[in-house]
Amino acid sequence: SRDFPMLVNHYKQGNLDLDAFVTERITLDQIEEAFNKMHEGKVLRSVVEVA
Repeated sequence: SRDFPMLVNHYKQGNLDLDAFVTERITLDQIEEAFNKMHEGKVLRSVVEVA
């Protein structure tokens, strides 16, 4: 309850670059491929975008 709002605030102010931790953005139908890439060491983190 204390840390999460603080981290969001830092992100919004540009003091916390969370985007640097995201290798790719994917859709739900790309999840299996993303896991394969992760196991192969090709990506660090994939973020699923749900529209």
